[in-house]
Amino acid sequence: MKRHRVLVLLHPELMPPDSLKGRTNEEINVWKTEYDVISTLRASGHDVLPLGVADELKPIRDEIDRWKPDIVFNLLEEIHGEAIYDHAVASYLELLRIPYTGCNPRGLILARGKDLSKKLVHYHRIPVPAFAVFPMQRKVRRPPRLKLPLIVKSLSEDASLGISQASIVETDEKLEERVTFIHERVKTAAIAEQYIEGREIYVGVFGNERRRVLPIWELEFGSSAMGARTIATENVKHNLEYQQRHGVDQGPAKDLSPPLRARINSIVKRVCRTLELDGYARIDFRLTAEGVPYFIEANPNPEIAKIEEFAQAAAHDGIAYPDLLNRIIALGIARARATGIER
Repeated sequence: MKRHRVLVLLHPELMPPDSLKGRTNEEINVWKTEYDVISTLRASGHDVLPLGVADELKPIRDEIDRWKPDIVFNLLEEIHGEAIYDHAVASYLELLRIPYTGCNPRGLILARGKDLSKKLVHYHRIPVPAFAVFPMQRKVRRPPRLKLPLIVKSLSEDASLGISQASIVETDEKLEERVTFIHERVKTAAIAEQYIEGREIYVGVFGNERRRVLPIWELEFGSSAMGARTIATENVKHNLEYQQRHGVDQGPAKDLSPPLRARINSIVKRVCRTLELDGYARIDFRLTAEGVPYFIEANPNPEIAKIEEFAQAAAHDGIAYPDLLNRIIALGIARARATGIER
């Protein structure tokens, strides 16, 4: 393994400490990805420099000129507090002619809008839920073709932001109420899509031109599913106390036939080609009892903390965490070389 100088971009509020000593699980959970990446890269022998970036891109150029890294490990998910600007960071790094990890700007744009990504993959005959978009400051009217119940989400935010059991609506009155909630609280347009009864599965994938699909992973809802719709709410995804209390867990998907696994893997690769995703990504599905995998969304640059689905699936596939991070770095360097960028 070649030793690299790695500049790690992250949000200033997620700058991890050098040690976990004295930290609670709740504290660690906030910046676990940043800590795992930085500490693991250092333990692997790389020179690592974390840089907090919130509103300005100039510090990135200043540090690249001063420190001259071999590659930038991009953990930024927003600029100016807006997730829709994540592509700007990747674009800026390309303009600076510096190799970087994760997805390219075009893939980030195509995957960010849940409506656009669904339209594109549906064109390629991949099952998607019926949906409608509700822009801000517009009257909420459900199209007749869109049948209840629906799940209402932010059109552009991820990480289950704004999703709770109240996101499932069964009347037009509740639809209007929840769309208004997204507009006023999350401050984005809303998307309402057909609620698909089924299993929540995630599939990690990495690669540029040739992609490796990781084992199919499933979110187990535990007792939180009793008397409720099984959806990945903010509590289910991020609240440690809630997860422990209800037995929420994740692991390899069981009882999937070989033909179904092959079909899902094929769909994952088609989604990546359609949305022009490279680096590493996670594709989310709802799997019906009839074995139909409905595409829900694509997540380029997903969380890669050791305990999260992507790294766990890689470990299950025989890829140790340090090796996973080194492969992600190698993909960034390979893409740069393929486009004529040499460092």
